[in-house]
Amino acid sequence: MVHEAGSRLRKWERCLLFGVCVALLTGVWLTGQQKALAEQMVRLHVVARSDSEEDQAEKLRVRDAVLEAVEPWLEGTDTREEAMAVLAQRLPELATIGAEIVGAGVEVTASIQEEVWFPTKEYTNFALPAGKYTALRITLGEGAGRNWWCVVFPPLCLGSVSETVAERAGNFSGDQVRLITGENEGYVVKFKAMELWDEFNSWLETERG
Repeated sequence: MVHEAGSRLRKWERCLLFGVCVALLTGVWLTGQQKALAEQMVRLHVVARSDSEEDQAEKLRVRDAVLEAVEPWLEGTDTREEAMAVLAQRLPELATIGAEIVGAGVEVTASIQEEVWFPTKEYTNFALPAGKYTALRITLGEGAGRNWWCVVFPPLCLGSVSETVAERAGNFSGDQVRLITGENEGYVVKFKAMELWDEFNSWLETERG
């Protein structure tokens, strides 16, 4: 009986070790996929003044105006670095666009931020995994309200309904397009797993500290 119990325990330990190994390999793969995507895009991050209904609606008007202004500016840009350079030159204009919507007396700032953490986000035609991205951040007033996230380059959040995400995906590989558009089944589950993986790594760093 003792030998049998020990054998069962060893089998359980082997299963646990196998599961840990799979989780580690999956986490490494997902992290690599996210970083590859992040190297090719600039996210849009609009932060509302507050969570009031009026300020949240205002945030969406600013979003629409910024996306409309940015689209022609980025025509012909092929890389994230090129897009960042164009946007950096236009930051005062973007702040002015926001200020015209929110009205006098409310400060609006526009900046390019690197290593900004975004959660997993689902949109109409695609989803993006959690992780750190370069972002165009528009902050309205004190920026105490809920955020709005999307992508300003490549223009995945722009265009007519006849255009597909794949057509607007710029230099993304076929595998990357399939990943974010859900042609690979379970893509959101994979992205949530990545988010849990990041949280686990953050927990480890805290414990070590």
